[in-house]
Amino acid sequence: MTLNLLPGAGIKSETEIYPSDMMFVQENSLVAIASPFNPDPQVARELNVVVTAYSSTVMETDDTPFITASGKMVREGIIANNLLPFGTKVKIPSLYGDKIFIVEDRMAERKGDYHFDIWFPSYWEALNFGAKDVIVKVLES
Repeated sequence: MTLNLLPGAGIKSETEIYPSDMMFVQENSLVAIASPFNPDPQVARELNVVVTAYSSTVMETDDTPFITASGKMVREGIIANNLLPFGTKVKIPSLYGDKIFIVEDRMAERKGDYHFDIWFPSYWEALNFGAKDVIVKVLES
């Protein structure tokens, strides 16, 4: 976040998120916790959906398996969906608590709008995830 310290004078300062503003979720994901500079996002709506998983294998993706449909590199926290715009943030509380996923990829059209696909680094992790009926919370942007 950039703050104008002296408007018109061009003096700016970068605000930092300190380690006390972060926490680990499920031992592998560092997430920001609510603070005045990082308020907890509000839920815009809830969707009953099917959540599955995928990885960057040729049989599960197109000819650019490490690039999402939005043009970003795959990484922890990427989720695919056909309904929501790229950049939409969602939570899946029943599976991941307050962890936030960002829609950066798409799925085969036949999957429809109420199906989400979480990216995993390995084929076996994705396969073991299976398919789950859950509520996804879409966050305000």
